[in-house]
Amino acid sequence: MPLDQKTILAAIQEAKEKSKKKNFTQSIELILSLQDIDMKSSEGRIQERIELPYSPPEKQNKICVIASGELALKARKAKADLVIERAELGGLAGNKRELRKIANEYDFFIAEAPLMPMVGKIFGPFLGPRGKMPVPVPPTADIEGLIKKHRKTIIVRMRNQPVLQCRVGTESMKEEEIAENVQAVLRTIERKLKRGMKNIKFACIKTSMGTPVRIKP
Repeated sequence: MPLDQKTILAAIQEAKEKSKKKNFTQSIELILSLQDIDMKSSEGRIQERIELPYSPPEKQNKICVIASGELALKARKAKADLVIERAELGGLAGNKRELRKIANEYDFFIAEAPLMPMVGKIFGPFLGPRGKMPVPVPPTADIEGLIKKHRKTIIVRMRNQPVLQCRVGTESMKEEEIAENVQAVLRTIERKLKRGMKNIKFACIKTSMGTPVRIKP
């Protein structure tokens, strides 16, 4: 499996050409089929947060910040999609419907460290199974920088099968940007595998509604 941009670009172009035009902007996805993996070991339970070089302008991650005082104010200023303060957090306790709705609607959660025990108790049963447990940060954290970082972050997660699938961009993005995002994912996953790229049986690129196209060595 090569990492060179030229081969990845060729697969992206072919996937876009083969995809029928839709009346919405399709995602571009990367699929990795792995081989010789012990599914019971740590490499069989891959769950990685990867910051991509580029994020799609029309499909930004939605960020929820759980904080109090100054940090909550800064989070609002930094345009977090939802800010939950301590009193609101307490009010959500036991409201399963609302907690489930928030857990489904937002992609990433950032929580002020002193609030984490409360967050775990109230949100844990809803965020844990979705792999969305909050990133704990100190009250002095650069929340603007963290929000920007999480706008460009994806979660790559293996579920029961030796296959990884994640969004690496959208049709509207430059093909070079998508290729760089693909390389960022491949580099991270390679480091998590015992035999590196040799554990990757094949890699494909596809649009959300299109057919997969192999990245040919």
